[in-house]
Amino acid sequence: MRMIGQDSLKTRRTLTVDGKEYHYFSLPEAGRALGADLSRLPHSLKVLLENVLRFEDGRSYTVDDARAIAGWLDGAHSEKEVPFRPARILMQDFTGVPGVVDLAAMRDGIVRLGGDPRRVNPLVPVDLVIDHSVMVDVNARPDALKRNVDIEFERNRERYEFLRWGQSAFDNFRVVPPGTGICHQVNLEFLAQVVWTSQEGGTSYAYPDSCYGTDSHTTMVNGLGVLGWGVGGIEAEAAMLGQPIAMLIPDVIGFRLTGRLREGVTATDLVLTVTQMLRRKGVVGKFVEFFGSGLDDLPLADRATIGNMAPEYGATCGFFPVDRVTLDYLRLTGREEHRIRLVEAYAKAQGLWRESASPDPVFTDTLELDLATVEPSLAGPKRPQDRVALGNVAASFAKDLAAGAMGVPGDEAGKRVPVEGTNYDLGHGDVVIAAITSCTNTSNPSVLVAAGLVAKKANEKGIRPKPWVKTSLAPGSQVVTDYLEAAGLQKELDAIGYNTVGYGCTTCIGNSGPLPDPIVDAIENNKLVAAAVLSGNRNFEGRVHPNVRANYLASPPLVVAYALAGSVTKDLTTEPLGTGKDGQPVFLRDVWPTQKEVNDTVRSVLSREMFQRRYADVFKGPPQWQAISVAAESDTYRWNSGSTYVQNPPYFEGMTLEPKPVEPIRGARVLAVLGDSITTDHISPAGSIRRNSPAGEYLLQHQVRQADFNSYGARRGNHEVMMRGTFANIRIRNEMVPGVEGGYTKHLPSGEVLPIYDAAMRYKKEGVPLVVIGGKEYGTGSSRDWAAKGTFLLGVKAVIVESFERIHRSNLVGMGVLPLTFRPGEDRRTLGITGEEVIDVLGVENLRPRMMLELVIHRPDGSTHRTEVLCRVDTADEVEYYKNGGILHYVLRGMAKAA
Repeated sequence: MRMIGQDSLKTRRTLTVDGKEYHYFSLPEAGRALGADLSRLPHSLKVLLENVLRFEDGRSYTVDDARAIAGWLDGAHSEKEVPFRPARILMQDFTGVPGVVDLAAMRDGIVRLGGDPRRVNPLVPVDLVIDHSVMVDVNARPDALKRNVDIEFERNRERYEFLRWGQSAFDNFRVVPPGTGICHQVNLEFLAQVVWTSQEGGTSYAYPDSCYGTDSHTTMVNGLGVLGWGVGGIEAEAAMLGQPIAMLIPDVIGFRLTGRLREGVTATDLVLTVTQMLRRKGVVGKFVEFFGSGLDDLPLADRATIGNMAPEYGATCGFFPVDRVTLDYLRLTGREEHRIRLVEAYAKAQGLWRESASPDPVFTDTLELDLATVEPSLAGPKRPQDRVALGNVAASFAKDLAAGAMGVPGDEAGKRVPVEGTNYDLGHGDVVIAAITSCTNTSNPSVLVAAGLVAKKANEKGIRPKPWVKTSLAPGSQVVTDYLEAAGLQKELDAIGYNTVGYGCTTCIGNSGPLPDPIVDAIENNKLVAAAVLSGNRNFEGRVHPNVRANYLASPPLVVAYALAGSVTKDLTTEPLGTGKDGQPVFLRDVWPTQKEVNDTVRSVLSREMFQRRYADVFKGPPQWQAISVAAESDTYRWNSGSTYVQNPPYFEGMTLEPKPVEPIRGARVLAVLGDSITTDHISPAGSIRRNSPAGEYLLQHQVRQADFNSYGARRGNHEVMMRGTFANIRIRNEMVPGVEGGYTKHLPSGEVLPIYDAAMRYKKEGVPLVVIGGKEYGTGSSRDWAAKGTFLLGVKAVIVESFERIHRSNLVGMGVLPLTFRPGEDRRTLGITGEEVIDVLGVENLRPRMMLELVIHRPDGSTHRTEVLCRVDTADEVEYYKNGGILHYVLRGMAKAA
């Protein structure tokens, strides 16, 4: 990928570190050339500006783009869009598999075009970390880790064989094997460099590290001063293939931190407070940048904890500038000394360095928190922004229960039922899962050591978790195990059931594994409101476990405390956790460590050598991974036609070296007429696969037992499953079949009501193109790539709505589907669209950005209505993508012609 543009502003300069020269694009020089003082531009926007300077080519990146970012200072707001191209891509296995499938399919496609398959590679570095597939099938026993890893490999062998091939076949693509850690912590501890370097034409260049991730919590790396956020799969693939992604220059909310945390208050308490404040403020679609004297002593791990939660407070990112704390962390985690000196020199030369005395940047708006006011907290029972002070948790739960908010009658607070085959009973609010899990906290030694010290003191007092509590510890990296063992705390955690169950995302994403059948029976038969306490970042209803209705986020030491107490109906600030071996009550204050104990332990055990040792062979993987055979000499993937996990998608069937001329859409039928706020969750397959759904029937036909259906997420590499699940959400309502809930439509002209997939395939056989009609805010929510891919595979040529969510609109163009919006004052109702019409879209053959096209509506009574719609193919690049049939086709043809 060519990374150097025209440099029209003459900003290229040289930086020398340890005798080595790096070229870079100077922000201070850009300020002079643009006539703007950039010293108080937010650090996060400086990263966007540098990106424009480096890639400026007069077409995709222009001087006007640079001028627009500099001009943001005039009102701390902008309505302009600019392109952005990250330094690298981060993937996890659930969202990464489809991306690798597309690359493999592109290799087959270039062979059919007469090209060399080895030309198809990511054009920017891509790292895929396998961390979302481990489940807590086994817990609270010494062999839990081994058993869970064995089950994981058995359950996911087809996917892992495919990724193992990708690891050997593609350049610029690395796979971090299972059992290593979560993608965000591996990113923070190893992959991120803060200042990225590369070579072009024998010249070394330095520029800010930045990344797109196919996981929303990619924002964790913002704590290191690396600008990055989560994107959908199609955006990630576009960036992977060297294409810029347009984004609105965001508002930047400044969050001033002052003071220091009080004794007994953890980083988790801080992040839950920040999340509540920012969610109340309203920061959706905005950057948040932290500043103020409170940063001087705020550890990098605490910063990363705050950055991780950006999706929960709604921001695109939660950014921390580079400073002395950043350098200390790079040194601790084993980065090379030359890199650390480069980071410091580059940040200072570019005005990206934060000092205590630095002038505050200009922000769109600000808010402030004195760290000394933060108190011990949880968040729940259903949303991460619903912070509850520790002393109020029991009362808050009782209030929700009494009000019927938990889905049971409000007069049942004291209800308890026996659990068959045991000597205990179960009641509302009893904690059945207490999990130290996920990326929010497992990057943070202070809270993990605190959890170990709580376990140690509990063992000394002779109290254990209640027998109905499922305990688990899933560290974010193997380094966690090293320092817990070095401190003698892992054995203390093991003694109370917190054996390590795996290195990856577990409970927080619903991989909490099974609960004992007698407990499930007690909950289901008596409609109990069971509780979970987890050190994760999301606690949405139904996410953690289908039998748990009340879910609370908490720090790891509080997770252990609630395992000991066994219920959220206890006030842990005043009531005992249990009875000690001496017969005396044991309170939270009796087992809670002092901050000095925590700090002294962390200082005595955590070392640079731990990180260097663990990451020395990070791509090697466990024996199970190494045992997977792969045809290393195979440049193209040998697809297994019998696989139900990975299949070759038909994107490039019939593709020619030159694109066919774009033709108008004629004679299209309406597949669905949908209302307002249709989300990507409505469109894209997600969750479990029902037996009587088109996807379930497909799996049954392929001899897959219902017990082995797994989820749509695990089967994202098989388009046959995913297209059958598109528009199949059980809550979607198609106005063509009033009174029917779920993914159904009316096939016309027969009038037969069918599942949307079945109708689409019948239309395809009949050679009939399709359109989808919708309302306002079409495609909101997570930027799921399959919402666009599935739409394309069903044969939809255009989506015509009142307004689009930005990313989904872009994804539709990327898949060659035309996004159109009605004129102001017109919609499906004013135009009388019922779904029984035949639709033409004319003028597409002369496509230009944001042009008006003619919409012709042929009604069943023989009448015709003509109007105009706005074509939301917004840029010259997007016009080229659409003319080629999508962004993958555009890139593939370019690779084939360059051969």
